Amino acid sequence: AVRIPTYRAHSETIIVQTEEDVDIDAARKAFEEAPGIKLVDDISQEKYPMPLTATGQYDVEVGRLRKSLVFGDKGIEFFVVGDQLLRGAALNA
Repeated sequence: AVRIPTYRAHSETIIVQTEEDVDIDAARKAFEEAPGIKLVDDISQEKYPMPLTATGQYDVEVGRLRKSLVFGDKGIEFFVVGDQLLRGAALNA
């Protein structure tokens, strides 16, 4: 994972290796239905998770879903952005 700190939101690229082949559509559906997650993944409309749009939101933005460039069918990559004052370490304080 690569973590990019910004003024108020943190961004991370997450790469997951799996034992089974990944179904991107099933992963997309899981993210859409998960509480606390906002799927922002519309390349044609240039909609991506961004620190500017995640700031001030309780939901964590997830997008840029794709099969892993490293693990192929046995992995998935996605980009995550969350407000660090509303999620993550702030909740543990």
